[in-house]
Amino acid sequence: MSASDREHLKVFAGTAGRALAHSMCDHLELPVGQAQTIGFPDGELLVKLEEDVRGRDCFIVQSTSNPVNENLAELLIFIDCLRRASAKRITAVIPYFGYARQDRKDEGRVPITAKLVANLITHAGADRVLCIDLHAAQIQGFFDIPVDHLSAAPVIAAHFSALRESLGNLTIVSPDVGNVKVANMYAELLQADLAIVDKRRQSGTEVKVKNLIGDVAGRTVLMFDDMISTAGTICEAARVVMDAGAVDVQAACTHGLFVGLALQRLNDSPISRVVCCDTIPNGPRLAPLANKLSVLSVANLLGEAVHRIHHDQSVSAMFRGGVGAKR
Repeated sequence: MSASDREHLKVFAGTAGRALAHSMCDHLELPVGQAQTIGFPDGELLVKLEEDVRGRDCFIVQSTSNPVNENLAELLIFIDCLRRASAKRITAVIPYFGYARQDRKDEGRVPITAKLVANLITHAGADRVLCIDLHAAQIQGFFDIPVDHLSAAPVIAAHFSALRESLGNLTIVSPDVGNVKVANMYAELLQADLAIVDKRRQSGTEVKVKNLIGDVAGRTVLMFDDMISTAGTICEAARVVMDAGAVDVQAACTHGLFVGLALQRLNDSPISRVVCCDTIPNGPRLAPLANKLSVLSVANLLGEAVHRIHHDQSVSAMFRGGVGAKR
């Protein structure tokens, strides 16, 4: 990192982005921007910058994960704070974009909250957004500012490529039809077969698996999804493939939300290994899953994207070679 970059590039951390921001700055050989978020007894937040940002290229790292509304409010306040302090450009680095599943009207009298959140971020003063594996790629179009949509696929693929020989006869299983393109990408990268689980969602927490399309008998199964939330889909899919003769099941995702009964379901399921990325703060809440869980870091990926944005270089060039975000 040049002296000019140290002077003009600033990376700040929100409450839900501190660990990731520090790792990104280690990659960039840059100190984390000095700021603090102060919580008041009445629940209000105050963001205070402790260094000059006038005319500087500023990035704020904050996942809008649980507590979603509190983290979103902090992000908006942070952006407003940077704008009023005369930052030259403000990029919201949102590793996990909350409300992404509310991206359309799937029944009457419901909101499209993903669009509302995009509007809030834009009107707060962000000039650019950087995120990883949006649940629905079309959310990029909800913004009226540039969006860099990264994929954690290079990080996840590298992890399983290093283990490929030990996995033996391998089948990649998409736990639902909507994720087939991503599963097919991993199947090609890992030189594996492809199978698909056909599911029907009964409610926000209940999933019914109908059919398995493909052969998994006598094979190791890897299942990929963009997120594991309540783990209902992936655990039910794991039971289906084991009943169909699979010898081992492993699951991987970008965003490990692990809410509700997820940790209990994963521990009780036939899944032997769960892999996720650090787009969401982990901490002691995941201790019950420690024996099954591996957490991969996307810090270098995000750090490289920040470097390229700051120097007006192509971000999409990072994903040439077939490993990219779903489109």
